[in-house]
Amino acid sequence: MAWKRAAFALFAVAAGTNVPTPLLLVYQERLGLSPEVLTTLFGVYAAGLVPALLVAGPLSDRIGRRRVALPGMVLAALASLAFAAAGDALALLFLARFAQGVVSGMVFSVGSAWLGELSSASGDGAGGRRAAFAMTAGFSLGPLTSGLLGQYGPAPTVLPYLVHVVLVGVGLVLALRLPETVDLSRPDPHGTEPRPGAPLIRPGDGLLVLTVLAPVAVCVYAFPSTIISAVPLLVDLPYGGVAVTGVLAGVTLGAGTLVAGLQRRFLAWTAVAGAGLGALGFGAAVVFATTEAVAWLALAAPLLGAGGGLCLAAGLTLTARLAAPARLGALTSLFLACAYLGFAAPFAMAVAARASSAPVPLAVAAALSGALALRLLPVARAGRL
Repeated sequence: MAWKRAAFALFAVAAGTNVPTPLLLVYQERLGLSPEVLTTLFGVYAAGLVPALLVAGPLSDRIGRRRVALPGMVLAALASLAFAAAGDALALLFLARFAQGVVSGMVFSVGSAWLGELSSASGDGAGGRRAAFAMTAGFSLGPLTSGLLGQYGPAPTVLPYLVHVVLVGVGLVLALRLPETVDLSRPDPHGTEPRPGAPLIRPGDGLLVLTVLAPVAVCVYAFPSTIISAVPLLVDLPYGGVAVTGVLAGVTLGAGTLVAGLQRRFLAWTAVAGAGLGALGFGAAVVFATTEAVAWLALAAPLLGAGGGLCLAAGLTLTARLAAPARLGALTSLFLACAYLGFAAPFAMAVAARASSAPVPLAVAAALSGALALRLLPVARAGRL
């Protein structure tokens, strides 16, 4: 079925985005890099992703999904090859990570739309669920695999990327057979082009966007990226840091995948639950940073991953409610752009930890997450989440 080929292509690209994450410890040891430099290397991904995200979706509406997604997949393979060839060249590592961000912005937005259109016969919401599963499965399995290969396999900064290149190659072959779903013969293929200057949101909802939607969006990736990137750099990990970091990433992001379906039970309280789990996860991370007791790390990872997953589900639902007519795509892109700002959290924590200690920025994050949960309570009671 066509949608399965599209889903595998999304999975293949998503698997590469976190391949470098467990290997940050290898780069730190080989290049003698500070936590600030390493977290910047991790976060430069967002600098490439956000502008690509805002451009790729509308562009594919005009020139078709294939013409944007397929070059993006080729770029995904080239980015992994750049990582494999980088060696000790820090500038090339930054360039490769930036290219991964561009790839994600191109393929995730366009590929999700493509998969949704190919899934239209399966009923409303099928495409979104399939796209979310494909991407989050890639997000979690990619670093798990690279962490194990980086710890126990040969050529730890080469082999994981070559495995990803092969995976993307298979995905590209499958995607080449997919049909174009945009009717390029029409000037406005979807008939939804808004008038110039049309507002993104409904009148009177600006404060809700600024104080609810935007902070919930930032939590989507600030929660998991902290436990995946910042904590391993700020606190010594036991049992082989690279492998543990890979497993940590797999558990964290896998938890985010598993809890997304709970939105049907939490309903308006989904965002409150997400922020609350984030606060508890940061609290557990504080105890781990203080005591180095692994049990607290094992608790913090799924809590922060689940919190991010619930914030993603709640944020996308709220986005759909707040969007002005014919502006859902634009507001969704803005929501995702805010979400990826969360990748700056590890850098901010590394800077703060150098000025104080590792537990301090984690404790601040716990307090801020708890404050957000309290802010969301009246909004949830009013049924606006």
